[in-house]
Formats: sequence, structure tokens, C-alpha cells
Amino acid sequence: MDYAALGKRVRTRRKMMGLTQEALAEKLGISCSFVGHIERGSRKMSMETLIKLSDVMGVSCDFLLQDSLHNAALISPPTLSEKNQFLLREIANLLQEQNS
Repeated sequence: MDYAALGKRVRTRRKMMGLTQEALAEKLGISCSFVGHIERGSRKMSMETLIKLSDVMGVSCDFLLQDSLHNAALISPPTLSEKNQFLLREIANLLQEQNS
């Protein structure tokens, strides 16, 4: 989980909305210091807070978590069977032929 990237995204969006940390904290029902921790990536938030945050900011949870989701896929890429690898190579070859 990339909490620093999530925090940067929250801070950027908050500033775009013209909100102070205090105003955002009030809308979320959390302390101002906790908003600061979220923005610095030094504290974890609950799922409930994440959902509230995405709702208040008008963005999806996917948007807030995008770096974490991407990194998770890179850490443990899915393993393909030999048959599926073969099929993907065949598809790639067909696409290359179409673009030539």
C-alpha cells in the first residue's frame, strides 16, 4: 500500500477544492491532525474513512488507491499457463500483422 502517494492525491484534491485541513476534517468527522497524517502517509485510515473521503472529494476509491493497486499487480503478477502464454503470443502476432 502506497500511503504517501494516496496522501499526496488527497492533499492535491483538497487544495483544488479550496478546503483547509480543518474543513475536510469536519466533513469527514475526524480530527485535523488525522487529516495531516493521511496527507503525509504516516497513518492508516479505516475503510469507512476511505469511502467517506472519496465521497466528500468526489473521486472514486480506485482513484485514491491507484498507485497501491498498480504496485500490488507488479509485486505478484498472475502466472499464465503455457497454453495461455501461447495464445497471447498468437494474438500479439495477429495484431502485428493487422498493423503492418
